[in-house]
Order: sequence, then C-alpha cells, then structure tokens
Amino acid sequence: MTGKSRTPLTRRLFPDGEEPDPRFTLANERTFLAWMRTALAFIAGGVGIEALPASVMSPGLRTFAALAAIGTGILLAAGSAVRWLRIERAMRRNEPLPVPSIVPVLSAGSIIAAVLLALVVLE
Repeated sequence: MTGKSRTPLTRRLFPDGEEPDPRFTLANERTFLAWMRTALAFIAGGVGIEALPASVMSPGLRTFAALAAIGTGILLAAGSAVRWLRIERAMRRNEPLPVPSIVPVLSAGSIIAAVLLALVVLE
C-alpha cells in the first residue's frame, strides 16, 4: 500500500515498512483485546474488593487490595496498547517480535492478589 492512500493516523503510527498479512494484524488485534479483557477483569475485581463488607476484610487491607488490583488493570491496559503498537511496527518492518514486557506485570498482580486472598482466608 502506498503512503498516499494511508490515513494520517496510520502514517503517524506506522511511518515505514510494508503492510503485513492481514491475518497477522488481526491476530495481533485479538491478542490486544484479550489483554484488555484481563485488564478490565482486574479493575472490576478491585471495585468488587472495595465493596466487600468490613467483616470480611480489614479496611486497610481491603483498600490496598482494591488499589493493587485496579493499578494492575491500568498497567495492563496501557501495556497492551504499547505492545500492540510495537508488534505491528515489528511486523511491518519484518523484524523479530518484541518480548512481552506486560507478562511480569500480570504475574506480579496475580501473585499479590493470591497473597492477599490467602491473608483473608487465614484471618
């Protein structure tokens, strides 16, 4: 596709390279959407944790757990957008795909959530 037939946003996001196979672009988009669903699940989980009654979890722990879940969701949402863009650019430039840097965020968020849930169960 020539640069003249591309939209200004496309030219800005992808200033160089060739159009990749549409199947790969659509797969990249589906992966982005999966990361977004995970981010929304963390955010909804944080809202749900904050809604728990004080008898289930101490207020300080509840607030920390809610903020940790919501913060993880925000980081995942931002990271998924960056990852989508980096992969799309790499495909257009025929370069190796970047390492998924949001995986450690998801792992850390999941570990924190599991530890906090264990504390609630042990209370």
